[in-house]
Amino acid sequence: MKIQERTGAGAGRSTGPAQPSVGDRLPTPPRERKPALAALAVLLILLGALGATTLVLQAGDRIEVVKVTADIQAGESVGTNNTTSVLVAADDSINYVKWSQLDSLKSYKAKSTIYKGTVVIGDMFTQGSSLPAGKASVGVALKEGQYPADIKPGDVVAVYNVGTGNSGSGSGSGSGSGGSDSSSSSSSGAPIVPDAKVNTKSDDSNATISTGNLSLTLLVDESDAAAVARAAAAGAVAIVHVPGTGN
Repeated sequence: MKIQERTGAGAGRSTGPAQPSVGDRLPTPPRERKPALAALAVLLILLGALGATTLVLQAGDRIEVVKVTADIQAGESVGTNNTTSVLVAADDSINYVKWSQLDSLKSYKAKSTIYKGTVVIGDMFTQGSSLPAGKASVGVALKEGQYPADIKPGDVVAVYNVGTGNSGSGSGSGSGSGGSDSSSSSSSGAPIVPDAKVNTKSDDSNATISTGNLSLTLLVDESDAAAVARAAAAGAVAIVHVPGTGN
């Protein structure tokens, strides 16, 4: 009887380990919050949005202005063949010439050489005389052999009288210092003008038959203009390309 009672008393017990109840689970550590990283992320988002907005505004605040596509010498004008339009940021402190003003700009003359690729401003042009003070513009007609083949506007050249002493002084020989200077320059081998600047160039490249003739407009001192003009009229001018920056 005692053995049966003991067996019956242990029959309801489980042989496995006891499991904790739901309320007895171990607590999990709280998540670590990082407010600094969150604030940095928000700041980066705001900066990105601000930068994009600024770029959009700058892209919209542009104006179309005039840029030259070929060198323009002093005294020359711009035209549709040597200009193009470009977009630049609007700036009231810069006197840009707007593309819509190109037709009006054609009546103005360049004060000095404007080089290819320059975005022009109004201060580069004038409606009056474009010649610097004390300078004169003289035209010369040259034949092949009287000029270097690579001559171009903006170059600095020495002007020589290659005629006889009489042809150098022309009909005005002996009247004034210009004639005697021209004759002495011819005989001594010294140039009439050592540093004239080529303003314009015109040749027969568009002619059906090339003759090799060339016409140049030279910028010289007023005191040398008469001697150069007399030698040019006699067909006795030759020019030599020399180093220099021009007048």
